[in-house]
Amino acid sequence: QVQLVESGGGSVQAGGSLRLSCQASGRTFSTYMSWFRQAPGKEREFVAAISWSLYSSYYADSVKGRFTISRDNAKSTVDLQMNSLKPEDTAVYYCAAGNGGLYYRTSAYNYWGQGTQVTVSS
Repeated sequence: QVQLVESGGGSVQAGGSLRLSCQASGRTFSTYMSWFRQAPGKEREFVAAISWSLYSSYYADSVKGRFTISRDNAKSTVDLQMNSLKPEDTAVYYCAAGNGGLYYRTSAYNYWGQGTQVTVSS
């Protein structure tokens, strides 16, 4: 079992920055650690992923160049630095851990955090 707890959400004006953090506990080895988001009335969508062992990272086109995913193996944390935020980034952001499948699909993840709200005003 893996437990994931997100923190760092909040409200910010467009152009601002936020940093989300995900603390993992339990059996923390996973192929990928990722961030997804879900806006009201929309499906959960992939934001960014990082390979736990190979240090590779992946981003949705909509956040590429603005968001950066990083991880600290010693602390079992995965962070998402979000810069140049836009109103369309408003969503609940979820941390996820998975051991296989396509990293951008929700079906690849076995464990999810409870989510943290990010609100960007124009």
